[in-house]
Amino acid sequence: MPSGQPPHPAVRKHLMVPGQPRPQRREPMSVSRVQRWVMSVLAATTIMHLSAGLVFAAVFVDKQSSRIGLLVIAATFGMIAMAAALLIHQRRPFSPWLLLGLVPALVGCWFVF
Repeated sequence: MPSGQPPHPAVRKHLMVPGQPRPQRREPMSVSRVQRWVMSVLAATTIMHLSAGLVFAAVFVDKQSSRIGLLVIAATFGMIAMAAALLIHQRRPFSPWLLLGLVPALVGCWFVF
């Protein structure tokens, strides 16, 4: 390198270089895949809100048997929420992810008992 010229600066990877297109992702997100994710998130959060509402009701009920019943129903709806999300993704509904649906009922047990 001649001594009068500055060294060539390193190309930063986060910048666009005109002659070099950016590499494409291996698996591009298709419209149907995005729709599946949106539907599963909407279904799971909507049903989980129902489950949380049942837990909230269980906290303010006076009768102990009613509290237990509402927590059981909340746990069932939480598991249904997770199963719905799994089925939308065409996965088998019986998986360890199903246990995530028990979280609202377990939090409710903390406040009820």
